[in-house]
Amino acid sequence: MNQDRNNFFWPSYVDLMTALFLVMLVLFVLSYKMFQDKEASLIAAKAKLEVQLKEKKKIDEIKEALKRLDDPRYFFYNKAFKRYELSFKIAFAANSSELPEADKPRLIDAGRFLLRQLSTVNAPDSIQYLLVIEGRTARFNQRLPDGSYSYDTPKNYDGSITRQISYLRALAVYQLWRDAGIVFPAPRYEVMPAGSGFGGVNRYKNEEEDLNRRFIIQIQPKIGSLGQTSDMSAAQASTPPAD
Repeated sequence: MNQDRNNFFWPSYVDLMTALFLVMLVLFVLSYKMFQDKEASLIAAKAKLEVQLKEKKKIDEIKEALKRLDDPRYFFYNKAFKRYELSFKIAFAANSSELPEADKPRLIDAGRFLLRQLSTVNAPDSIQYLLVIEGRTARFNQRLPDGSYSYDTPKNYDGSITRQISYLRALAVYQLWRDAGIVFPAPRYEVMPAGSGFGGVNRYKNEEEDLNRRFIIQIQPKIGSLGQTSDMSAAQASTPPAD
């Protein structure tokens, strides 16, 4: 009888050990797979952090370089709108895109200063920049009895005429600088005159509405060129020299 029990015990024991071994083997394989996945995840996270650090470093470099635009003769930093603006006003007459003759020499000097300062921004790298000259127009406003302003008038329709005037204002600046030999070299820079009409962010409002008869210059890196150097920045310099 004992012989039969022994004959039954050992095969069962072997089967149990085999099953436990298989379970341990499966657990080992699963653990190893999870470890590999975790390792790959950590490697990817590390690579992402390294890219982010490079991006932040590049952003800081560009911001620091753009501080060179801060010159009381030409530009100052507008904290409210977070952009650089001309330190002097150039007024467009209503419904006009003509730059006043008296303001052209100073605007040319500002353009030369801008080109000179930007040429020192990360000169060795391959980042390309988009320079947008954005013309704007002012809405017609009417003061209400309570002191606020109303823009509810058909004249404020943002149509082709409004867009054309704002574009021609941007084009006037572009042509003035080009005629003065102020050229932002390609492919490092792409200059794009544009008209936003009554649109655009950070517009003046109410009693300051007339200040929107101006243009703004926005400078920002192109996404494609940033990818080539692992740099993605949101640096922007803006100048609104028109009124």
